[in-house]
Amino acid sequence: MLREIKTKLGFELIELDHGIRMPLMPGIQKMFDGGEIRFSSLDNFCLLPDEAAVASPACYKFSAASVEERERAVTQTFQAIDLAGQLNAPFVVLHLGEVTMPPITDRLIAMAKAGEYLSREYVRLKIKAVQERERHAPQYLQHVKDCLRRVIEYAGSKGVRLGIESRRAFEDIPTERELAELLDEMNSPQLGYWHDFGHSQIKENLGFIDHAEWLRAVGPRTFGCHVQDCIWPAREDQLPFTGAVDFEKLVPLLPTNCLFVWKMNPNRTADAIRQSVQMWKERFGE
Repeated sequence: MLREIKTKLGFELIELDHGIRMPLMPGIQKMFDGGEIRFSSLDNFCLLPDEAAVASPACYKFSAASVEERERAVTQTFQAIDLAGQLNAPFVVLHLGEVTMPPITDRLIAMAKAGEYLSREYVRLKIKAVQERERHAPQYLQHVKDCLRRVIEYAGSKGVRLGIESRRAFEDIPTERELAELLDEMNSPQLGYWHDFGHSQIKENLGFIDHAEWLRAVGPRTFGCHVQDCIWPAREDQLPFTGAVDFEKLVPLLPTNCLFVWKMNPNRTADAIRQSVQMWKERFGE
């Protein structure tokens, strides 16, 4: 798999996803030790915990009510940071959890698909969800902050930086406002932002943010990005330039040293991936 990514698709740096299990590590380590591959980043939780039935970045949550689950989330993140140091990957991408509330994101997506986007019912449900989240968020955010402080300190001791990823769902932590406040409160050079173009485009499509306005605000604090396109309202995992994301408008809002990591659906062909990479290089350079 790694050789195909490098030789057939032409990527020099690779991100290890949260679906990597321990049995894959000997081969990964062997290729790294032999100088065949280099890693850009790790997606938490990498390695996937043995007890996790399915690959999910939310198998443990910093926001959880359970002390045991929060402790497990921190421990697993420490392991990801250790692995990043072992593989000379400079970044670990973090997912922080969620606010427990009646889910709203998928319902709004279904309404948009049904032609009810910005109908009275759509707006009523959205406003109600915002009010509900604002009421319940503080306790979950406090759990997140307590975990983050420990993780930041550990990452600093290992020379690894942490990127808080933008999330798809309104229920997830952080919202854009919460992200800015978290970065301010933590006030650490180890902690920054990790932008997912597809996730943020869904939030724009549902009327929660303005994608470009958000990047103008957070751009200087961005370590890296997951690059994927999105077909309205919420079909992610599309190759760049095949959906609604306005990359020409958005990419210049990011730092020149920002890391761009392709996030690809496994059904995409090698030719289509290579073509999208070539188009990216023609527009934005290497």
